[in-house]
Amino acid sequence: MRVPSYAIGNHKYYKMNSREKILAAIAHKPGVEVPVDMSATPSSGISAIAYWNLIQHIGRKDLPVQIYDVVQQLAQPDMDIINHFGIDVLDIGRCFNESSDDWAPIQMSNNQQGLYPKWFKPTQQEDGSYKCFEEGTGRLLAMMPNGATFFDQTYFPYENGFPDNYDDLDAEMNRVLWARYAHSPWDHAQDDDFWTALREKALHLRQTTDKALMIVCGCNLFEWGTFLRRMDNFLMDLMLDPYNVEKMLDELLKRHLATLEKVCAAVGDVVDIIRFGDDLGTTQGPFMDPEIYRTLFKPRHKILNDYVKANSKMHTFIHSCGSISMLMPDLIEAGIEIFNPVQTNAYQMEPEFLKKEFGDACTFWGGGVETVGTLNTGSPQQVQEQVLERLEIMSKGGGFVFNTVHNILPDVPPENIVAMFDAVKQFNSKFSKK
Repeated sequence: MRVPSYAIGNHKYYKMNSREKILAAIAHKPGVEVPVDMSATPSSGISAIAYWNLIQHIGRKDLPVQIYDVVQQLAQPDMDIINHFGIDVLDIGRCFNESSDDWAPIQMSNNQQGLYPKWFKPTQQEDGSYKCFEEGTGRLLAMMPNGATFFDQTYFPYENGFPDNYDDLDAEMNRVLWARYAHSPWDHAQDDDFWTALREKALHLRQTTDKALMIVCGCNLFEWGTFLRRMDNFLMDLMLDPYNVEKMLDELLKRHLATLEKVCAAVGDVVDIIRFGDDLGTTQGPFMDPEIYRTLFKPRHKILNDYVKANSKMHTFIHSCGSISMLMPDLIEAGIEIFNPVQTNAYQMEPEFLKKEFGDACTFWGGGVETVGTLNTGSPQQVQEQVLERLEIMSKGGGFVFNTVHNILPDVPPENIVAMFDAVKQFNSKFSKK
């Protein structure tokens, strides 16, 4: 049994490593330093431009800017940066594309050099924009306007109507930018030895670090509906054509379960957390009435979560932007343990409200500082004040992992990023042995 390191009041406190801190937070154990994430998921990361500014600011100009998520233009922080800022969790995808030969130089929109995975080769246009065309057909799949920092989807396979059958679904899903230009490890999913390599690399990472491990596994349902049908069409479908919605969701579910079977077999005993995604909210409320969620999506979310829990030791995590508090009781019943990004500026998503209503039933992973409004335009002191306030609210009784509200954007000053992490260290210093 671990020996208590120190005590404050009636609580005994333990000095834990990173993996233990993450697992203790999920288990709602009191008296533990608040664990920290940056870049364990593509919704808790840092823009390549913000990362470039940060490494310049802290004197690490020697480090490359590897843009591992090309759609969102997110950087994969070097392990020196992970350790410098006390990050407690890693995406196992970082174990791929480890050689310098796996990357190719590009110019970012701030005119500085970054690196793309060598397989990603968008075509620059005369107006400075970048476009991605399907080989053979010339079909435009994605584009990034000149000066922008994100690729947009331009091809929606079923925008003109549901198909008569889904014989072509796999091929059409592979034309959607989120799948076609997937971040690691999924950019290697077609390799002959992928599942063996995934296990070997995950085991190596677990043996050589004390970090908690995450695998990002998508399994989106609502979002795939919007990717295939287009957002406006699919929102109408939920009301007007639930029969075809369910038919398509069942086809997606079959494919997601097939992927989960392989994931659980390969790394279910190695990885600590599996991350699902499904943006279910706007800033004003959910995309759908809760009853529609209960009818169309909850049963299928439950099937996915039940499979993970029956076939692995991984904790279930969902990324869902916006105001989702009205859906959270159902998501929790469906088996979700962890919520991200905790969009605290949305309706009924205030930190005090969330902690009071759901704090005992789930873990919040994010909401530690407003990415838009405080982190990007506030002063370092304002950042520090908000971080300390959020930590005080959200960490009570455990169930909190510190992270920003979604990714750190390109316009965030590096001084504010440093102030954010300094504030977390300041808060956690109360748990240090005197």
